[in-house]
Formats: sequence, C-alpha cells, structure tokens
Amino acid sequence: MSAAPDALAEAVAVASQIRDAFADYHARFAAITRRAQGRFERCDWGGAREDAVERIALYDLCVGEAGRALETRLGERARERALWASVREAYAGIVAPLLDGELYKTFFNTLTRRFFKTRGVDPALEFVALDIEPTDAITHPVARHSYAVSGERLVETFMRVLDDYPFAVPYAHRTRCAAGIAVRLQEDLQHWGPQPVRAVELLDTVFYRERRAYLVGRVFGERSFSPCVIALVNDGGALRVDAVLTLRAEVVQLFSYSRSYFHADLPTVGDAVVFLRTLLPGKPIDELYTVLGRAKQGKTERYRTFFRQFAAQPGERLIRAEGERGMVMAVFTLPSYPLVFKLIRDRFAYPKEVAREEVEAKYSLVFHHDRVGRLVDAQPFRFLRFPRARFAPDLLDELMTTCAGSITEDGDDLVLHLCYVERRLRPLNLYLREQTPEAARAAAIDYGQAIRDLALSNIFPGDLLLKNFGVSRHGRAIFYDYDELCLVSDCRFREVPAPRNHEEEMESGAWFYAHGNDVFPEQFPRFLGLSPPLLGALMHAHGEIFQVEWWRQVQAGLAAGRINDVAPYPSARRLP
Repeated sequence: MSAAPDALAEAVAVASQIRDAFADYHARFAAITRRAQGRFERCDWGGAREDAVERIALYDLCVGEAGRALETRLGERARERALWASVREAYAGIVAPLLDGELYKTFFNTLTRRFFKTRGVDPALEFVALDIEPTDAITHPVARHSYAVSGERLVETFMRVLDDYPFAVPYAHRTRCAAGIAVRLQEDLQHWGPQPVRAVELLDTVFYRERRAYLVGRVFGERSFSPCVIALVNDGGALRVDAVLTLRAEVVQLFSYSRSYFHADLPTVGDAVVFLRTLLPGKPIDELYTVLGRAKQGKTERYRTFFRQFAAQPGERLIRAEGERGMVMAVFTLPSYPLVFKLIRDRFAYPKEVAREEVEAKYSLVFHHDRVGRLVDAQPFRFLRFPRARFAPDLLDELMTTCAGSITEDGDDLVLHLCYVERRLRPLNLYLREQTPEAARAAAIDYGQAIRDLALSNIFPGDLLLKNFGVSRHGRAIFYDYDELCLVSDCRFREVPAPRNHEEEMESGAWFYAHGNDVFPEQFPRFLGLSPPLLGALMHAHGEIFQVEWWRQVQAGLAAGRINDVAPYPSARRLP
C-alpha cells in the first residue's frame, strides 16, 4: 500500500487547484467583458444585455465546477475541517503576492461556505479581516493615458485623446467632438482661472454599459483636480461625444448602486478601485467593486465594513427602518450605517397574494435587469448572524412573530436564512413632508420621471405608492419594493369601463372585473396621496404616464424589439 501523501504538499496542491479555478473564472469573466466593445461598435444592444446576464451567472457556475472538482479529488475528505484549515494557510501564501488577492480569497470563502454550510462566519476556515481596508495596501498605479496641456491647445489635446481610443467605427465629426469636450471643460472649470485645464488622465480601459462607452479619468488645474468622464454614443455607425461629466455628483450617479454593472476589461481590479476612490472619495468601496461587475467582492466588502461599524458601536441596536410597515418584508437598520436589511415575512397580509418564491424571483429579476438608475441593487445574503441582544425589543418581537421561518436561534445569536441588503433611502412619502415646497415639487416630478424610466426599461413597479420609493442623498427617486414588480410587456393596460347603469355608478368599489395583470393608469392619481400642488406639478410634467395610450405605445416598442435609451445624466449635460 502506498504511503499517504504529505499533508503540507496536499494542502498546497488543493490550494493551487482553487487558485487555478478562480483564475479560470477570471479569464471567462474577461472574455465576456471584452465583447462589450464589439457590441457597442455594432449597436448590438440586445447582445450586450445577454452578456450582462451571462456574466452575472458565471460566478456561481464556476464555483459549482470548482466544488465538484474538489469533491472528485478529495472524496470523503472533502469536508475535513483540519484539511481545509491547512489549505487556507497554504492558499494565503499563494495569493499574497497578487494585487487582486482579495478576490481570490472571496472565491475560497464561497467554496468553504458551500462545503460546510456555514451559518455566519467561520474564521478558522474563511478569510475575514474586519479590521483592514484591503485596498490600503495597493500602491500599484492603474494603467492610464496622461496628457499635458500647453497654452491654448486644448482642442488638439482631445483630438489626441480620441485617437488613443480606437474603435472600428469612425467619429462623425472628430474635430467637433474634441472642441465640444474642450468647451465644456472650460465652462465647467472656469472658476479655476483663465487656463483651467493643465493636464488630463484617463484610464486605459474603456467602460461600457447599455448604449454608451465611457472614458473615465480626471482633469487637473493648477491647484485642483476634478473627475472627467467622456460619454460616447454610436449613432448607427458614427461615433460622437454625447456628454462630459466633471461634477462629482454627476459621476456618483454614473457609478450608482441603482445602475447596472459596467463592462470594463480591467487587467486587475484593486488598482482601478483605488483610482476611482480619488474621483469619488465618499463612495463605499463595496459599491465600486460591485459596479465593476465584481458583485461577490462587493458583498464581501459590504459585510466587512458593516460589521466593522457594528462592532465599533456595541451599544447601538438594530431598529425598524423608518417608513410604513411592509406587508411582505420586515425591514431593519443600524442607525449609524446607511444599509437596510429585509426579511420576507412568513405570511402576507391581505390583499397581498404573492408567494414567497415569487418574491425571491422578483428580486432576482431586478438583479439581472437593466436598473436605469431607478432600482436599488438588493444583494441577497444567506445565514447572516447577529447577536440577539443587539435587536431592539420591538424589532425582535416583530421578527420572531412574523419572520420565524427565516430565522434560526443559535445560542445567543439569530441566524437569518435569507436577507436582502440595500442602501438606505429616505421614503418618498416622508421626504415630501419634510422638504421645502420647491424640493418637494422637484421630488414629485422626479418620481414621475422614475416611473417613465422604468417603463422604458420594461419594468412596471406594480405598487406606485410613494412609500415604495426612496430618495437618495442626491435627491433622486428610486424604487425599492419589488414584491409586485413585473414586466411592462406582461401587463394589460386598460381604460376604466364606464358604468352601465345607476347601480354601478353608485358602487363604492370597482363595478367591473379586473384580471391580476390589468392596469388602469387613469386611476393612479387617486392612490398617490399627493397634495394638489404636487399632483398638479406631476401631471404637468409627466401627464402621459396616467394615460393608457402612452403605456400601450411603450409596449408596442418593446414588442418590436426596441431598446430605449435612458441616459444616466440630465439632458442639460449633453453636448450641443
């Protein structure tokens, strides 16, 4: 009988296999991402959406493949804790030199959690490190183009910029595009002085999402710098510069948690995140990883930063989130940290008829769909562990009474089986009561724009009540309650039938039969609860959304294969 293999050698071999499995995932991720340029050049927007869905599904696919390969290799030893502890130590050494070592560690954690069905976190088998910011150790400069601007030659500088990012389709008016960029920068940055732009830096990698390509970087003056994002569009075979964004608030929206993920073929990710944080210093690191398509790493960083804050505030309790109590979800938060946690209730109050599985499917739909800046990214976390003592008594009673099927008591802890984690937004109904008339009017109008944007992306919120929308810190209306969400293409938009007789006319409720997918747009205003001035402003700006014909036209366009363009910046920021 042959001798058992050396334990250390086996640990190193298994660790190397896991490293290679992640490298394979990384290569396949990059292959999908690289398609983005061709999709953009061919105006293949349908193909770009298919790539986005395929890339999101890739991580779980590769984890499954890696897990089965390890099962084959290790057999009955696949769940030996001592072996995995040794593998973890070997793996740490193998990935330590890698700039993106944290991504490799997250992949390792995912495998251990699936093998051992971990509830909470197991520091003996996982990489946790709540006390560090992983990007702090990254000093490697991200690849970029740099341009010095001399004298008044700003237009010539941007002619060189456009030449340095070649595409298979030409610019319709390359000189005009370069001049447009120069004029916009001089207008935006004139407060820097008579020659505001002294240098420009742009990442080598082009960022793609939906119908646009972006050159992302920064512009320098004598003493200041600002973000600089150049948005390109393809007008049927001719490129042009659509917008130049220099305000942080604009670029934050571009990288928002309510947007779909970029396709950017970055050789390494951590150095790009470090660079982007110079542009957006207030942006959480987890959201930067996520918007770059590294959703699992985003979840790791979100867990790390939240529980670091949670541990730093031992006297702070989890409480119910502000807003009206939901019939489908129980929602709680830590007041000092801008996240909410949502658990599906065991039973839903009347008139909700949706099943738990349907709720989960709707959240999955949002995860895979084009969010057009109007749907919050809700990340599913499984088996989160919280100390029971950290829940406020009324919240604890609510969870144990209405969500017991989603909770396991484990000693002094509660383990939440499935919890959706989102950025905390101010509920729109509360926001409107708190703001000045001018701010409330702007929010009500943006609420209408949100419904319009969602419709153009084939999303009908289902429940249009103000309490189901939140307002971001930049004043943007975002939908976050998905249990009645559906596709516009699945709805039947109807006019309210006229009463056939006096009895029907006097009926307090509906006098006609409505199927589950019937929608009556003209009735929307009755249920919104807006004051007459705010409703009037909404109707004036977006009256079409209360008309059946507008929705039917949107449906007809979607049925014909039209992919509507919902720009991620105001129309006023577009170049003339």
